[in-house]
Amino acid sequence: QEQLVESGGGLVQAGGSLTLSCAASGRTFSSYSMGWFRQAPGKEREFVAAVTWGGDNTYYADSVKGRFTISRGNPKNTVYLRMNSLKPEDTAVYYCATGPPHAAVQRSAFGSWGQGTQVTVSS
Repeated sequence: QEQLVESGGGLVQAGGSLTLSCAASGRTFSSYSMGWFRQAPGKEREFVAAVTWGGDNTYYADSVKGRFTISRGNPKNTVYLRMNSLKPEDTAVYYCATGPPHAAVQRSAFGSWGQGTQVTVSS
């Protein structure tokens, strides 16, 4: 059984930065992409960013493009999300997940999910 654990969430003022990390363990495919999703109170879980197995291609939601950076760690069972210029609208529970090697943006393409980490951005 695959397990993912997110960390790095917290409280930050608008304009600040925060880095989230996620580590996967257990039985996994030899290669897989990893992605970040978020869910704000009263809203559906939405795509934030994803990175392919090789780390050569990344994908971002328009709302975070230019501010957030996703990257694979070393070893590749880890993924990071560097969040800069944070806005109150970024407040949400952030989840990491594993997906197909070529990556995807839809939630249904991802198989394993972490429990989430809370990010709160104050104005």
